[in-house]
Amino acid sequence: MISSFFGKTKPINYIILITFIFIFYWFVHFIVFDKTYGLEELVLQLVILAILSFGLFVLNFIVKRNKITGTHSFAILFFTMLLMVFPQTLIDNNAVLCTFFLFLTMRRLISVRSMKTIRLKIFDATLWIVTASIFYDWALIYLLVVFLAIYIYEPKNLKNWMAPLAGLFTVFMIMYCVLVLTGNTDFLQEHYRLEYTFDKAYFLNWLHSTKLVLYIIGISFVGFMSFLSVGKAGVGKVATLRLIAFLFFLGLVLEVLIATPGKYPIMVTFFPAAIFLAKYVESIKKANIKEIVLMLSIFIPFMVFFIGLIIR
Repeated sequence: MISSFFGKTKPINYIILITFIFIFYWFVHFIVFDKTYGLEELVLQLVILAILSFGLFVLNFIVKRNKITGTHSFAILFFTMLLMVFPQTLIDNNAVLCTFFLFLTMRRLISVRSMKTIRLKIFDATLWIVTASIFYDWALIYLLVVFLAIYIYEPKNLKNWMAPLAGLFTVFMIMYCVLVLTGNTDFLQEHYRLEYTFDKAYFLNWLHSTKLVLYIIGISFVGFMSFLSVGKAGVGKVATLRLIAFLFFLGLVLEVLIATPGKYPIMVTFFPAAIFLAKYVESIKKANIKEIVLMLSIFIPFMVFFIGLIIR
């Protein structure tokens, strides 16, 4: 039943998932974390929720446009379920905004494989990464994905290697001009400190650390299985999965560099994780086994969420 429903891309799939995110978002804020907002803060949260919801469309567009998976809605389903596994990410506005701009980054980088307007796509991807770094300074490490894409697709053209530098210069000049006009020229120096302080208490929280370890193991496994399933599908798809795998790895690095109480950058890993999970499910040939896996993929996040409510 689940496989037949989400096995196709239909407007009803978006409606159900976005409705669920809308309800779950406010439940997490008002019930789980007991937040209270004034009118202006409430408007801000509505904007954040709208961006999060729109991110589902961007994710689905990336997957379908580049034919990373088949014509189904598994990727957006898994992205939604991962929000349940890590509900604390929903109270971190920076996590939502950084993730969204990294969506836009990957939309441009994955499309580089068409070998058309490569430098423009690299330039755009750099702009989006720097924009994402406004919310997490360490998000600048995602520039490594840009250079990896150049290395994979067209490394011999020197102009490709110069495009990220042009993008960096452009966006920082625009930022500096805006900061001068607003009288906040100290922002760049204060924000981009790129400092690292290991928060022992955060990672020694057994509930969080257990979820994180199991999550990494699980996604690593399905990622490995995804590579096996596309091993004979052509160099293009393998190269795309390499970019996605590297994106997941950098997300884990970002989690270690930034994660402290109140900051939950683990959300940036949901994009590659959702794709790997979708690839794994579609590789299952037997319909009854696929149905069981999908049922578990929905049941487990609900179970993890409610267990977290009980023992928090």
